[in-house]
Amino acid sequence: MKFGIFYELQLPRPWHADGELKLYQDALAQLELADRLGYDFAWEVEHHFLEEYSHSPVPEAFLGAASQRTKNIRLGHGIIQLTTSHPARVAERVAVLDLLSNGRCEFGMGESASITELEPFGRGMEDKREVFEEAVRAIFPMFKEGGSQHHGKYFDMPLRNIVPKPVQKPHPPLWMACSQLETIERAGRNGFGALGFQFVSADAAHAWVHAYYNAITKRLHRLADYIINPNIALVSFFMCAKTDEEARRRADGATFFQFALRFYGNQPGRKRPAPGTVNMWHEYNAWKHANPDQQEKALRGGLIGSPETLRRKLARFETSHIDQVILLNQAGKNSHEHICESLELFAGEVMPEFQGHEPEHQAWKQRVMNREIELEEIDTSAFRERYGAHRIDVPAKVAASG
Repeated sequence: MKFGIFYELQLPRPWHADGELKLYQDALAQLELADRLGYDFAWEVEHHFLEEYSHSPVPEAFLGAASQRTKNIRLGHGIIQLTTSHPARVAERVAVLDLLSNGRCEFGMGESASITELEPFGRGMEDKREVFEEAVRAIFPMFKEGGSQHHGKYFDMPLRNIVPKPVQKPHPPLWMACSQLETIERAGRNGFGALGFQFVSADAAHAWVHAYYNAITKRLHRLADYIINPNIALVSFFMCAKTDEEARRRADGATFFQFALRFYGNQPGRKRPAPGTVNMWHEYNAWKHANPDQQEKALRGGLIGSPETLRRKLARFETSHIDQVILLNQAGKNSHEHICESLELFAGEVMPEFQGHEPEHQAWKQRVMNREIELEEIDTSAFRERYGAHRIDVPAKVAASG
């Protein structure tokens, strides 16, 4: 099992003059620490206009800065929005990051899941999948030597040589954002690694791993000429401390991420209200105080606790054959100091054991990909709750505010 860390660059209100500066500088320091500690991946999102939830519109700049402060950790676009970027610009951004990082770029792709983001770029919820698939067909010829051109419904590109080219040949490893659990199976069919940005139980992970690998081995349908990347990664709340009680106190704002996802999910087109009309952090705290049981259950459901607790939970996830656990350490108002201490404690007492099992996992995966192991076709209908086993219900007045 490999381990990634994940950044939305969240900045809940109230905002201060140096808030975004501190947010970015702290995150870069955390990546630098994670690299020294032996974490495998760092993932950075692309989002636009999503106040409080994500202040990360230019991941290539953030990851480019990280590339100069790290040596080994893989730097992942998690994701680039193919719906709001021209294919040539996507190919250029990926290649430059790969060069800056000396071949450590991971290329994650997505559509965006909110009309708030899509509308200013002239896109809509109804056509975003079609735009995504055309962009995929346009991008991959651009990584090859020489020129390429594309003439389609959404993009028209005359013959040009897109330079520079990436270090990794023919391109960096490919991933697709799976903002709904059903898209994990779609990622498998298309041959992409699945970035599952949900919170799932061990039983759900087992079912979706089976669905993913059955899709990639039995129903593979590439959208273009690219190298497949059989990998499934799932995100989890994360905070490691000496005791379970201390970890839960330090991760008190972790469920802000989940609350915000539920908030967007309840809006038509997942639309965000007009700027400044909702204080998400205030509404989150009101929900938390009114629903202490839901808050407590959600915290217990993640990788939040002592090293002994996290070791026990990871042992269950390991049996599902997840390739990577993505640790959501920067969420809500989790402090920089606590995040760093958490990364250090986990890396010292938990992570090496599970990273040490990676050769056995790779051997299992190779047998699955060779069809030497036939995985059961599991009905995933019982595991489609995109907010995890512990549901967070947004208050009606918040849901209605969009």
